Amino acid sequence: MAPMTSRRGFLAGSAGLMLAVTLPFGRARAQVAGEAMAASPFAPNAFIRIGTDDLVTVMIKHIEMGQGPYTGLATLVAEELDADWSQMRAEGAPANDALYANLAFGAQGTGGSTAMANSYMQMRKAGAAARAMLVAAAAAKWGVPDAEITVSAGIIAHEPSGQSSGFGALAQAASDQPIPEDPPVKTADQFVLIGTDRPRLDTVAKTDGTAQFTLDVYRDDMLTVVVAHPPMFGATVATMDDSAALAVRGVQMVRQIPSGVAVYATNTFAALKGRDALSITWDQSAAETRSSAQMMDDFSAAAAEGGITVEEDGDLSPLEKAAQVLEAEYRFPYLAHAPMEPLDAVIETKGGKAEMWFGSQFPTFDKPTVAKALGIAPEDVTINVLMAGGSFGRRAQGSAHLAAEAGEVAKAAGRDGAFKLVWTREDDVKGGYYRPMTVHRLRAGLDEQGRIVGWENTVANQSILMGTPMEPTLKGGPDATSYEGSSNLPYQFGARRIGWARMESPVSVLWWRSVGHTHTAYAVETFLDEVLAAAGQDAVQGRLDLLPLEASRERAVIEEAARMSGWSGPTRDGKGYGVAMVKSFGTYVAQVVEVEDRDGLPHVTRVWCAVDCGIAVNPNIIRAQMEGGIGYALGTALHSRITMAEGGMVQQSNFDDYPMLRIAEMPMVEVSIIASDVDPTGVGEPGVPPLGPALANAWRALTGKSQRSLPFDEVMS
Repeated sequence: MAPMTSRRGFLAGSAGLMLAVTLPFGRARAQVAGEAMAASPFAPNAFIRIGTDDLVTVMIKHIEMGQGPYTGLATLVAEELDADWSQMRAEGAPANDALYANLAFGAQGTGGSTAMANSYMQMRKAGAAARAMLVAAAAAKWGVPDAEITVSAGIIAHEPSGQSSGFGALAQAASDQPIPEDPPVKTADQFVLIGTDRPRLDTVAKTDGTAQFTLDVYRDDMLTVVVAHPPMFGATVATMDDSAALAVRGVQMVRQIPSGVAVYATNTFAALKGRDALSITWDQSAAETRSSAQMMDDFSAAAAEGGITVEEDGDLSPLEKAAQVLEAEYRFPYLAHAPMEPLDAVIETKGGKAEMWFGSQFPTFDKPTVAKALGIAPEDVTINVLMAGGSFGRRAQGSAHLAAEAGEVAKAAGRDGAFKLVWTREDDVKGGYYRPMTVHRLRAGLDEQGRIVGWENTVANQSILMGTPMEPTLKGGPDATSYEGSSNLPYQFGARRIGWARMESPVSVLWWRSVGHTHTAYAVETFLDEVLAAAGQDAVQGRLDLLPLEASRERAVIEEAARMSGWSGPTRDGKGYGVAMVKSFGTYVAQVVEVEDRDGLPHVTRVWCAVDCGIAVNPNIIRAQMEGGIGYALGTALHSRITMAEGGMVQQSNFDDYPMLRIAEMPMVEVSIIASDVDPTGVGEPGVPPLGPALANAWRALTGKSQRSLPFDEVMS
């Protein structure tokens, strides 16, 4: 670790500890935090504030959008601080790359199921540093050796003298102690909180309505703004008549901005009515005018040509000469993210500076983007990161398009003021930034003994990263997020080749919960199931036989899911059973699905899920994320699609034609967490990929039908 240049500075070492005595807080932080945060004389580092009331507030550098970082990261601090769980609180950290960077990215942002993985040691070290400073303060006050002091459940004690104290009474004195450069942390056998179920810290606020979301933010004289976006991707404004819109009561002004036409009003109803009254002619010369069916055929043709090789191992000639060659094509539609809270942001400009309140998933991109739109320096932009009502990838925008639009709205107003930018559900469903439409073409060869001797998979889709500020991360190579999960497979397939064909379209695309794994897992695991069936092998044992012995974590989750489900084959008692195993974001998940036929469509009755995510910091959150991922994936597999009619118009708009899973469709879910002593990995996304293929495998076992395009109730227009 680098030497500490100042006790009031911050350190960034191999463990990721960043120390700073003072923390930046915007006005929103003070409003939300209230009196507990006002009485915080002890701020030993950028993550912890301890008040005189004994409350410990942890600044969480990862946005809370339902996946649980407020609770998970606070658990790490509480463990090393030896705090009582009842005294723990959590707040979203403001935008500050220097203090709150994601150590996996080198920038402040949440994604790729990295929150726990990158923060695990960083937050523990922060807690350990604070504990050491409290202990040193107690030792100095009581005149006893540090080594004789114990800390347990928020009480600092010196047993020989009978003296004890809470954290708050020692907070001021602790703030004068030197900050440890590299404090020791506990060994696993010393854990008290890590590995146990803890109630979520954000549940009460979300239940009683005190949780702050963007729509809850109101500034003086604030105007609500909605934007009329082009009805086709790639179209732009040709002409605009705003006279009827300005006649709507409450509409204050109308401005053309780069993304469309903005309507400013005193309330949301007036803004929407004003937008409806606009007369806009759109320039469609650069627009996407193909239908979904036409695009899918174009993608299929590109996949058939093989694309560029992104992974190759061995000679594929045995595949061509195999005793049996199997082929399949899989088609996946565009998908919207459809979080419960659509996009929104509040921006206030004053005196050449701007302050924002919204669920910013990538503050590193949002802050300079707003600054550029307003023509001010990034240091003159403050972003208060609020909780978000879901994301599933939607708020993680490499292009920072929402922040850009908010900045353009404020700029176009032509004056200082506060503006709340609101996207409706229809805006978001029709507005793009979808999971990419994708086609997979697969081939596999079996020899006369039923062994796989060759495997080929070509993926055709748009790139998520190319053409965005994140393209430099590719270093000139292909976009691995487009085909991840089809490459680097643990199975021993003999020779293999993975190809990728990059497709182009004005339709805007974005990562969607589990990114490439969401479609690659389905293609790989369903095709593998068919290949194993053709070879006369059991779906579970066949997978185990393809795994090398060193792939113990893959084996463990498959074996555990099979044990949980009482696996005895793909059918019994009139129901079908399917299995799938996927490693994504460093986490291993296997699922077994039980399905029955209801009027020609699958109804999933039970799902057994085994997960190995390293050390289980909070098993309660892990189970919840697996259950939530299963429900999200099931609804998508059964119902979800974004389609465009000929001419490029999106046909879906809201939950009536882009349905979510209904409660009656949610199966019983049993989750088993594999015990582990390796550092934790993520759980926000890995529960999603195995569900679709396990469902398809169970359905094929029950009905003999191979589902090679999604969703199951698909009616392609």
